[in-house]
Amino acid sequence: MQTPPHLPLPVHLHAVLKGLARNTRLPLPLLRRLLHHGAALDEAARWRGDLTEELTGEIEALGNGWTTHALACNPDLPVGAKRRLLHSDDPAVRRALAGRAAPLPRDLVEAFVTDPSVQVHQAAAADRHSPPDLRARFATDPDPAVRAELARWWTDAPEDVRRTLLTDGDATVRAAACATHFSQLPHPVPPADLHPALLADPVTRAGVVAHLDLDPRTACRLAADEDPDVRGALAEHPELPADLVDLLGRDDDPTVRGKVFRRRDTDESLREVIHAGLRAGSARTKLDPFEADEQDILCSVAMLDLHTRIVPWVRADPLPYVDSPYEVFRRSAAAAGDALPRTAIARLFDDPESEVRTTMALAVSVLDPDTAERLERLHEENRKWPGRPADNAVFAPVTLRRFATDPDPRMRALALRDPELPVGLVERLARDEEPRVRREAAAHPNLPVPALLLLLGDTDVRTAEATARSPRLPHDVMEAILAVADV
Repeated sequence: MQTPPHLPLPVHLHAVLKGLARNTRLPLPLLRRLLHHGAALDEAARWRGDLTEELTGEIEALGNGWTTHALACNPDLPVGAKRRLLHSDDPAVRRALAGRAAPLPRDLVEAFVTDPSVQVHQAAAADRHSPPDLRARFATDPDPAVRAELARWWTDAPEDVRRTLLTDGDATVRAAACATHFSQLPHPVPPADLHPALLADPVTRAGVVAHLDLDPRTACRLAADEDPDVRGALAEHPELPADLVDLLGRDDDPTVRGKVFRRRDTDESLREVIHAGLRAGSARTKLDPFEADEQDILCSVAMLDLHTRIVPWVRADPLPYVDSPYEVFRRSAAAAGDALPRTAIARLFDDPESEVRTTMALAVSVLDPDTAERLERLHEENRKWPGRPADNAVFAPVTLRRFATDPDPRMRALALRDPELPVGLVERLARDEEPRVRREAAAHPNLPVPALLLLLGDTDVRTAEATARSPRLPHDVMEAILAVADV
């Protein structure tokens, strides 16, 4: 079928149909037609929040296993549809239903408890919305994988449940119940009378170290433990004797040394040695990751931990660390925000590291527009630090309009945050050479419909999909898209 004259042939028709499936203004008759396109069907089943009991029944009747699973993943599904899915023969569907991050009626949760599938039990055990009395039943589930999942996720369980898990006969359950990391906060504190047994058990030893009243003899024994996780946990203990701080600062494992680096009481000369060693090993790994040895890879792991961490004691007393030679300390100081004097804030805004500047920009209560613009122009995008200085600034319309013709595409995209941006500028940005700018323009309320339609044929797949999701897309255009796709 030929493309209607007012509609460009979508380069990414598949993506356009997926975007249309999530369009909140898609008329019901067109949605029903769209359900006959596989990818769009899955998209609608998973993400639409307006699916009725009738529609979900029609989707289920199609007999598509992937789509039924997508329905079960939709948190906005009507309760009646959830009850129907409860009887699915596919345990993956029932597991998806049990694992939704939204409260469910009690009868559904009771059904999960008695479900024959271990997968369903695991999902229900991890769900914080499950009623406590029903969730507690998983502590004695026949399958250790279920009990371990409960231990990882129910960190504020009643003490009798925690005791049951900490003394479980299966090592994987005990390890999950007394670990150095949990899937959810708060970090549970094991009862004091269990400490000796947990310390004697290799799988729980590292997890209990943080909760011990540390005596010198125990500390020395733990410092010689063959498990680096135990030594690493010891390296973070606030009561660690000074001689053991020094010993663990020279540990064979770089991740242990990294934890000593972060201690408040670490000697500065030792801190400098640790940092230099970690940085050198990390640099070698980046230079040739395929030839890097285990020590260098662990150095990279330790440096990544430093690169993403805010050190609490530095944030609590930030001023001495504003000019620290270590980025992690300067970033932690910046996280203190308005607690810092203006002069210190200004210095951190001039920090050579982008993450430090961005942390400072996002931590202050008010970021003036001139500073925000300067920081934006210096900002280095990082997937691990998705925020940008502009997220904490309010720019005047005249400034945003100036950004619309800026040489930097990131600044041009920022211009589209002005809901009153003149039509001519929005149209210009919709023709921008950078896909990210066109994508932002597709969602702007002042973009004329003819310009919006042109973006349906955009060469950038994400822009085309975003355009199809626009609630300003005319119904006749939606109809034309379906005609092009023969659905």
